[in-house]
Amino acid sequence: MPLGIPAVAGVIDRRILLNYRVDADAMAAALPAPFEPLTVDGDAVGGICLIRLRDLRPRGLPAAIGVGSENAAHRVAVEWERADGTMEGGVYVPRRDTSSRLFALGGGRLFSDRHFLADFDVTEAGDRYAVTMESRDGEARVHVAGERADGLPADSVFDSLAAASSFFERGSVGLSATGDREDYYAIELRTDEWAVEPLAVEAAASSYFEDASRFPPDAVELDHALLMRDVAHTWHENEPPCAAPGG
Repeated sequence: MPLGIPAVAGVIDRRILLNYRVDADAMAAALPAPFEPLTVDGDAVGGICLIRLRDLRPRGLPAAIGVGSENAAHRVAVEWERADGTMEGGVYVPRRDTSSRLFALGGGRLFSDRHFLADFDVTEAGDRYAVTMESRDGEARVHVAGERADGLPADSVFDSLAAASSFFERGSVGLSATGDREDYYAIELRTDEWAVEPLAVEAAASSYFEDASRFPPDAVELDHALLMRDVAHTWHENEPPCAAPGG
């Protein structure tokens, strides 16, 4: 059931979507029911959203009282069948990390679900970006470094920037399960204007997607990264797709 969380407004100061192409069978084995990987040319698409937010506050209140944070969300593009037989898509989020003690303490009450406290090292200089995230519990590490580019890598599963942009814009609903609730949390991101730029990746690492106990070594390949900057947005609670496993 929805939690009744009010809509939250703010600004995406910087968002990097680090994306991997993953063997569809391997990805399906890592997903809980009822989710199936949403594929592009036969490959599943997973990744990490590294996002810096500012001016976050309940919608309708002034930006001056808002808060900010660095955050990371592990994501997998998925689809599932609703009760009426139609298919719906979004992203399954197995883990969220944050620099904010408020978010970490308020996860599942003030915010969508549990956020793990993490340390972020960020460098931004002109067109170059580097972000490293290390969780305090030692369970997650992400690193990406690169610079703004004119297009996607030639071997990307997406044949154009427009195709990639449309794919990720449609995946605006994030879903995550918790251990003490029967339902998935469902949070929808709505932006005032959707715009992404290619980020040419010079270095990348992910403890989640490089975990050999989760994926065979040859099942995951880096595909591309996208950049968003200075985007006004709101977060809205959404209807969950179904009961979580065991619920």
